[in-house]
Amino acid sequence: MSSLTNNGTKIVGSSGTESDISSSAPHAVPNSDERDVRTSRDQVSITLPAHVAGSGALDRLIDTARDYAEASTAENTNKAYAVDWKHFTRWCRLKGTDPLPPSPEMVGLYVADLAAATGASPALSVSTIERRLSGLAWNYRQRGLTLDRKDRHIATVLAGIKRKHARPPVQKEAILPEDIQAMVATLPYDLRGLRDRAILLLGYAGGLRRSEVVCLDVHKDDTLDSGGWVEVFDGGALLTLNAKTGWREVEVGRGSSDQTCPVHALEKWLHFAKIDFGPVFVRTSRDGKHALEARLSDKHIARLIKATVLKSGVRADLPEAKRLAMFSGHSLRAGLASSAEVDERYVQKQLGHASAEMTRRYQRRRDRFRVNLTKAAGL
Repeated sequence: MSSLTNNGTKIVGSSGTESDISSSAPHAVPNSDERDVRTSRDQVSITLPAHVAGSGALDRLIDTARDYAEASTAENTNKAYAVDWKHFTRWCRLKGTDPLPPSPEMVGLYVADLAAATGASPALSVSTIERRLSGLAWNYRQRGLTLDRKDRHIATVLAGIKRKHARPPVQKEAILPEDIQAMVATLPYDLRGLRDRAILLLGYAGGLRRSEVVCLDVHKDDTLDSGGWVEVFDGGALLTLNAKTGWREVEVGRGSSDQTCPVHALEKWLHFAKIDFGPVFVRTSRDGKHALEARLSDKHIARLIKATVLKSGVRADLPEAKRLAMFSGHSLRAGLASSAEVDERYVQKQLGHASAEMTRRYQRRRDRFRVNLTKAAGL
């Protein structure tokens, strides 16, 4: 997909090169903090007991155990925790201290520093700071150490930050039925357009996370990195997903017309892309005429949503920058919950929520002012 540029805002297409998370910090000579540049695999400290002699067979088992330990958390979570540790260890170096062993006093100062804007570094939100703390606690656990987040040096500082800086959570805007129809209408009917149409409609009708969309394979166990597979029936498509909350089945029924039917769009994409094995959604050649073998990145879905929102004129009454900030990959998921006029338990099952309360958070627009307590109170 070619880049979309509008008033200086650039939305890069799927053919663009994706860069990894990086840091502006210069490369340091290995020292006591060299752990900050280790991969998440190295951070998973699974080793032999000191009294057991190593061997080839045991070393292979250690590698296998580390693979399983890595799989205990999502790949994106592992990456985020690695970045959290790298940032903290660099901060410790700049302050002339060592990140090991864990020091609640230093972590409390680190948290205070994150909350206070200094120079070119903006203050972080409370939710981001809490995520950083979770990342540090996880990294310490992998090293056989414990960070006591209830220690007064951490807990009281964090409580003060919450009291002073806490803000209501920012929720991404839900994509409504008329929005998704306008968005898919902007897509061409070449191979890339067929793929992107299937992504938008399947993600919307299934209430899927963007990682759940791109993890799908055509069949069970097609690839090692598969997160689920698709089965197509006369009545619709059944997605079996190994998602954030565990294995679940998602039913995607056929739509009222071919133009907006997610199953029809999926069938067309698989047919013309000649995909009968492996990942369902793959990259295409730069000219958009050939399907490649590489699985599509979930980042493409966020870029696709933003690009089609702009092109279709969704919320055109707002400035472009605000429209870009309002919508993300989660907007598809929120859109289904906000638009489906069915019993709450069906929406909860479709989204894979463990509690009805979480589902109700998604149904914010649909249920807004549905119950008028003002009138019920006699006013």
